Amino acid sequence: MLNRVVLIGRLTKDPELRYTPNGVAVANFTLAIDRNYKNAQGERDADFIPCVVYRQLAELVANYLAKGKLAAVDGRIQVRSYTSQDGQKRWVTEVIAEDVRFLSPKDGGGGESTSPRGTGSFGHEVNLDDDIPF
Repeated sequence: MLNRVVLIGRLTKDPELRYTPNGVAVANFTLAIDRNYKNAQGERDADFIPCVVYRQLAELVANYLAKGKLAAVDGRIQVRSYTSQDGQKRWVTEVIAEDVRFLSPKDGGGGESTSPRGTGSFGHEVNLDDDIPF
């Protein structure tokens, strides 16, 4: 069985960082991802994908990503349910991020570059203080 997703998009707002009762960091954010085609009005629609990241990577995401920043996420899709206060069963589909790569430059200027990131399937770890020569 395989449950794998790779996304590249821009954050719709700053990540929200919280901690579980056991002290585990959890960050939530939403990626806006343009579709490859235009709608009837000639504009591109977007999908808004909720993402969740845990532990040290959650703290890095909360500290270094912000609204409008470009990020790549590698993870898995999770579907969960809960009962709302009005008694209705609700379903939530989200991406559990195992790796996040920060694609916006540190200064927030134009262009894309590699910047602080977590570890995982995208490759080797980048030092947060390294200057990338492009």
